[in-house]
Amino acid sequence: MISAKAITLATRVSVCPGVMFRELEEEAILLELETGRYFGLDEVGTRIWSLIADDGSLETAFEALLEAYAVAPEELEQDLLRFVQTLAEQGLVQIEDAS
Repeated sequence: MISAKAITLATRVSVCPGVMFRELEEEAILLELETGRYFGLDEVGTRIWSLIADDGSLETAFEALLEAYAVAPEELEQDLLRFVQTLAEQGLVQIEDAS
């Protein structure tokens, strides 16, 4: 398991191989092909996933989300890092080596 302290806005992530993404209107479904498990994302989760998949930079995702939503920066940072932690724990994203 990845330590919550290991994930910061400086962290880069990538989508794990074998994870399929399908957007359905403003929501999305993630399918982990090896296990057959699927996960539903709401509109905000879908936006975060798209930002991560496009760039991999949590800092870039944070900045884009801060512009798009009326939320306190501290709250957004906590929510974003917790969401990415959950994705990593479910085997949907990998935390890239910072070195």
